[in-house]
Amino acid sequence: MASSRFNFDSFKAYMATSYTVRDRLLESWNDTNAHFDAQNVKRVNYLSLEFLMGRSMLNAMLNMDLDGNYAQALREIGFNLESLVEEEKDAALGNGGLGRLAACFLDSMATLDLPAWGYGIRYNYGIFKQLIKDGAQMEVPDYWLTFGNPWEIARQDVVYPVRFYGSTRKVVENGRERTVWEGGEEVLAMAYDNPIPGFDTYNTINLRLWRAMPRKEFDFGSFNSGDYHASVLARERAENISAVRARPPPPCTVPHFPHPTLTTSPSPMLLSLGSVSQ
Repeated sequence: MASSRFNFDSFKAYMATSYTVRDRLLESWNDTNAHFDAQNVKRVNYLSLEFLMGRSMLNAMLNMDLDGNYAQALREIGFNLESLVEEEKDAALGNGGLGRLAACFLDSMATLDLPAWGYGIRYNYGIFKQLIKDGAQMEVPDYWLTFGNPWEIARQDVVYPVRFYGSTRKVVENGRERTVWEGGEEVLAMAYDNPIPGFDTYNTINLRLWRAMPRKEFDFGSFNSGDYHASVLARERAENISAVRARPPPPCTVPHFPHPTLTTSPSPMLLSLGSVSQ
């Protein structure tokens, strides 16, 4: 933490404690993955747009039966475990029941010793943080990553290209036809791993979250020509993908067209949204 005893406050104590707990998690996390690889088991991959995992520090301590030891150790250096728990920000990875259900599935699969991984998006901001001002509710962004997240492991070596837009065409190679994707935009998806411990078991599974990154960070040609906005436009468009969890569509998305007056068909986008909402 690069801190001395003169400026070691509660937040720094929380961060230091979190890293020590995470080190214990990583031991069981690595052993769990090695065990399942050796057994060559089938794996469960759970995909969700939301994961409301709650606060990780106390959950990990309780699952590993370490809360008593940590509480005593913290008291000896002048800190209270209950106070440090309040320093942790909830991971703002959703906005409702879908995220809590996904979190329950991961916790349950870890506890049942199942070889499972969760996959989602690493949102930079929560959908909103509620404040009360002058007797009225206000919604502001939830900057939950301002001071970093001690529970995640950034995987700079796990990066995949993801393409958007463009067009396809058929080509024949060696007598076989295949489809080629051309044009459009390409962004990078970088992985962040979050160990998920089971209760009263050594099994520790993983929640892998993806962050959208630009293929090209900076357009130096646009910068030299004076178009400063265009020089960072690709980065802005890419980072917007994982910036915030969008609100879900309203229950009824497809407009109703009475048959006698129907002159145009609803757009494919409206039809797809309608099928999802139903």
